[in-house]
Amino acid sequence: MTEEQFAQAADEWDLEKLYKDLSEAKRKVAPHRRRGLTQVEKLHLRGLLCEYSPAEIAEQIHNNPRGVGVALSETLYRYTEQLTARKPNTLETWRDVINWLEAAGYKLPQPTQTDIDRLVRDLREKVSPLIQQRCGTMRVLDMTHPIGLDDIYTNVKILEKISARRRLHIADLLKGFDLESENFDHLGLSRITTERLSGLKAVKRYPKLMVLGKPGSGKTTFLKYLAIQCSLGNLFENRVPIFITTRDFAESKNHYSWLEFIVKIFSKYGISLNQITEVLEQGKALILFDGLDEVREDNASRVIKQIRDFSDRYHTNQFVITCRIAAQDYTFEQFTEVEVADFSDEQIKTFVIKWFNLKSNSEVTLQETELNSTVESVSPKMTEEAERFMQQLKSNPPIKELATNPLLLTLLCLEFEDSGDFPTDRAELYRRGIATLLIKWDAKRGIIRDRVYSKLSVQRKQDLLSHIALRTFERKDYFFKQQVVEGYIADYIRNLPDANTDPEALQLDSEAVLKSIEAQHGLLVERATGIYSFSHLTFHEYFTARKIVTTSHPQALETSLQSLVSHLTEKSWWEVFLLTVGMLQPADYLLLLMKQHIDSLVSTSETLQQLLIWVNQKSLSVNVPYKPAAVRAFYFDLACHNYLRDSSTFYLDADLMGALDHHLFILMMLGNSHTLDIGLDALLALTYERSKILHLEYNIYAFKGAFFLSCDRAMAIDPVLGQALQDLKQQLPNLEETVWKFKEWWKVYGRDWTEKLLAVMINHRNIGHSWQFYKRHIQSLNQYYYTNKLLVDCLNSDCYVSREIRQQIEESLLLPIAEIEKRSK
Repeated sequence: MTEEQFAQAADEWDLEKLYKDLSEAKRKVAPHRRRGLTQVEKLHLRGLLCEYSPAEIAEQIHNNPRGVGVALSETLYRYTEQLTARKPNTLETWRDVINWLEAAGYKLPQPTQTDIDRLVRDLREKVSPLIQQRCGTMRVLDMTHPIGLDDIYTNVKILEKISARRRLHIADLLKGFDLESENFDHLGLSRITTERLSGLKAVKRYPKLMVLGKPGSGKTTFLKYLAIQCSLGNLFENRVPIFITTRDFAESKNHYSWLEFIVKIFSKYGISLNQITEVLEQGKALILFDGLDEVREDNASRVIKQIRDFSDRYHTNQFVITCRIAAQDYTFEQFTEVEVADFSDEQIKTFVIKWFNLKSNSEVTLQETELNSTVESVSPKMTEEAERFMQQLKSNPPIKELATNPLLLTLLCLEFEDSGDFPTDRAELYRRGIATLLIKWDAKRGIIRDRVYSKLSVQRKQDLLSHIALRTFERKDYFFKQQVVEGYIADYIRNLPDANTDPEALQLDSEAVLKSIEAQHGLLVERATGIYSFSHLTFHEYFTARKIVTTSHPQALETSLQSLVSHLTEKSWWEVFLLTVGMLQPADYLLLLMKQHIDSLVSTSETLQQLLIWVNQKSLSVNVPYKPAAVRAFYFDLACHNYLRDSSTFYLDADLMGALDHHLFILMMLGNSHTLDIGLDALLALTYERSKILHLEYNIYAFKGAFFLSCDRAMAIDPVLGQALQDLKQQLPNLEETVWKFKEWWKVYGRDWTEKLLAVMINHRNIGHSWQFYKRHIQSLNQYYYTNKLLVDCLNSDCYVSREIRQQIEESLLLPIAEIEKRSK
């Protein structure tokens, strides 16, 4: 016991006079007792004056509640009756002590509002260096030096309804997404449609706020930002910020009370106990408890009880607590719980701009205003590197999905800094992202969590997640019920050494493991009540590929790869193919399986084989310095672009050609290929396409530009063709006249003119054939085209494949079966 306990009573009560007068009352009531109040009696008195009940006093001084109650009844209660001239044994509750002593004039006059405002200003000025030191910078992951919080902070958005408490069905979460479609939306599954609120608005709206969030979601950064803004007077200018890392309090050797702990921190800055108590009593503090989930299990109940008591005792102050979602199974009744939302596209952009501005040492002016709504920032200027980053992110949906988590976005920025691009080995990038959540994030901050599933090493944890991933991905279960995933966990852990195979124990262990994975690493998250998914579809795909590749023996691996290839035409599996190819050493067998399966998609169709024969013959007839497979891809596009999905303009289906030969793709896109045979064919095809849609004024001029350019190029390359086109040109009305005259002519003669153009194209360039595709042909064409594109993407990735197999596959792309068989002999 120390004199300091319940010392805040001195701020409101004249203790010196009370001690003296109660001593006199004691002499009259119990003359046989020792004269004067004992230290225990003084301690009990201060506790009562601080409005602690006898039971609460006993808990604070680590004594027996019954003993304290009896002692009070025999001492202070009797002394107070004597002092205030009450009849003996009329004191009914401990609160009568406070009321009677206040009526007797022992309570000190309260300070004026002016005094309080002056005290708040003084304390905020004194505490500002501490807040700047503890909250002004951040350093995470592999940063070589700390960075200023204001330089990188991005406004937080929160969800007022906790995701895990939404009473939704799996069908509700999947609403709007066709999982069988080739337009499988990689980002859609993690999209939250719940309304998002500014974090600052939430803090202003709710005086007691519990901020929940996934690992790396920015909870601590948000709390530090609140502390900084409050210390500067930009936010809650009438309060004093008190930022506390809850783990530091829990691990303090002396088991301080919250008040004692705050005094210990602030006393170094010339702030007294009385001043702190006054601020708390007047409700003028912004109290920020960071990282409640970081408190070890053996300290948790004590710390939670102390937070609850402290927030009740000083309930007029502003409180914000942060905690990982799923890490708490307790409730603070007076607190409103909210959840940190994933980054939106706009938040990602803001963060990236700030990051690369900081890296290039450019000065960014951030105008932050705090009026009656929020503190918002004006977007700084985007650097070239930030623009490249955003472009690369847009073209890589699986990577972009990771960027919704601020910690993983930081990892992506660090990776991009090194080479100006994302690693070509996506599997390695995802492995580092998983390691960040699984190992590094806690380790870097020195956090040792309770090993609820201590039998699982990091390797075992990844094996378990891989087991869950493949089982669910094969069933297209991107969301899965809690009992289902707990069943998969039980299947896995029952085979571990020393596992308890009792069904009831397995069930309890499985539930504990699931909650631990969610709380400690965030790799599995509860999307709605009792419904889980991987935190990112990207990680679901990564662990699925990992499970396929880590099969124990060669024969089983071959079976796994054959099973994988059966999903080749399902777009939802394509990222798994890319990751699996990157993990295999070498990837020869899988790539050959893919090639054989792709060729089989069109092998039985005579119509599609005829198309491929034409593609091959036409590609051989032109003289261009590009890869033969890329030229074949160009003519395949030329013949089929109207039938390939996602095609709205002529040039949009050049993905496969570009993947095979980037130089040819760039040449075509820039329009610099018109001197080549292939460029002339493109112009003629474009003219023909535009001639079929001349119903808008824009299309008329676009048609004119393409056709006239075709005429000029044809005269330079093939004069006979050029003359035929000139004859067709002469038949057209003067395009310089009014548009309506041309339209009227086109209504009458347009169809006949278009047929003549088509005949010229077929006779002179062997393009423009009508292939008479049926629905089954179109479906096969789509599958054939996009799976070839996937195969080429695999070859272009950072995979290990033998030179011979790579050459064999590339040289036989888009060839008819007869030609492939001929070359293989």
